[in-house]
Amino acid sequence: MTYFFETYGCQMNTAESAAMEQVLRDRGWTRSPEGKPADLVILNTCAVRATAEQRVMGRLAQYGAWKKTRDFRLVVLGCMASRLGEALKEQAQGVDFVIPGPASSALPRILEELEGGQIYREKPSGPEECFSAVHWEEGQFRSFVPIMRGCDNFCSYCIVPYVRGREISRDPADITREIRFLAEKGVREITLLGQNVNSYRQGDLDFAGLLERTGAETAGTAIRRVRFLTSHPKDLSSRAIRAMAENPVFCRHLHLCVQHGSNSVLQAMNRRYTREGYLALVREIREAMPDISLSTDLLVGFPGETEEDLQKTLDLMEEVRFIYAYMYHYNPRAGTPAFTLPGRVPEEVKRERLARVMALQKRHTREWLESRLGRRERVLIEGISRKKADELITRTERDEMAVVPGRASALGRFADLTLSSLRGNTFYAKEFDLCPGD
Repeated sequence: MTYFFETYGCQMNTAESAAMEQVLRDRGWTRSPEGKPADLVILNTCAVRATAEQRVMGRLAQYGAWKKTRDFRLVVLGCMASRLGEALKEQAQGVDFVIPGPASSALPRILEELEGGQIYREKPSGPEECFSAVHWEEGQFRSFVPIMRGCDNFCSYCIVPYVRGREISRDPADITREIRFLAEKGVREITLLGQNVNSYRQGDLDFAGLLERTGAETAGTAIRRVRFLTSHPKDLSSRAIRAMAENPVFCRHLHLCVQHGSNSVLQAMNRRYTREGYLALVREIREAMPDISLSTDLLVGFPGETEEDLQKTLDLMEEVRFIYAYMYHYNPRAGTPAFTLPGRVPEEVKRERLARVMALQKRHTREWLESRLGRRERVLIEGISRKKADELITRTERDEMAVVPGRASALGRFADLTLSSLRGNTFYAKEFDLCPGD
């Protein structure tokens, strides 16, 4: 029996797809190469923006056409499945199963009934079924470790709390077991995942405590780097910043979503922090870690946004100087509070404002990268260049990419190199030295 996965959206979806692939392999299923017929096709979907759903619908139309000549089962899960439910089958012909909510618990039951020729019927799943076993493959040296799922923030523009559900923090003992397992397998870097990792809490253990525990757990192991995503500014504590600053296992990079620079827009977005509070947090972070790089998300064209509001965003960008940003303009999402807000910004104005934000960020990114030329950096060798088989892709702890000549035998190793030149937003180095004893 063969399967094929397509994953859309965030890193949490990527991690959940990987875990579900482990379930399939444990049952004897094998992955089908892309474009080859598979017995089971699974689409793990995103519903954050309408464009993400449009991509999925286009793909489902293709699969629906293929089902006229091929016999396979088509499963849709993830956030889009949660938002549309069984109505998705009416919109996309050929979909066999729609799995809303946590899918990891439902998949084994689908497989049992597919393998037995029975018909699957959805059963309720509880919070304990929201996380599945860690995924690891031979040779893998980076891994995601989910620590929580869901969101309680209810930002007025965001569909995530309605499709992901309320926050559920994972048992720290399970997190620790996964970290130990990955360390034993030689994984070099892990990323702690959640819709809002900073709000993690299990009993008396909060996110800062989990960072301290993770730092202690990884000491002396193969794991030499720890990252975490995604951080909401309102929940990032001083203790968490200290935990990060005091242990070099935590990468000197932080993705800290600001969304906007105007207090009135932030209030309308229900972000629950102010411009001044965000900037104070940035100062605290940089005082603790002067060499840290910061990235962010920026949303322009929110209902009611004025030219003055946009200028406040541009001013905030000038003050913070993000290394990069995910930038987008507002797209109405039915079912969110912002969908009914007055003062919609015209499409052409949204596009023009977004272009200005992107142009400023492009300049900031370039200035940051140019300031780093000539620096000696430790990198993790992550992959082989798609353009040249004798070039390696590496990453600094500040989330900068560097290309260097080398052989595939160095993959998964740490090395030191000099950031010699720039091509676009990628550094190039002439050579590297593998870290002794690595």
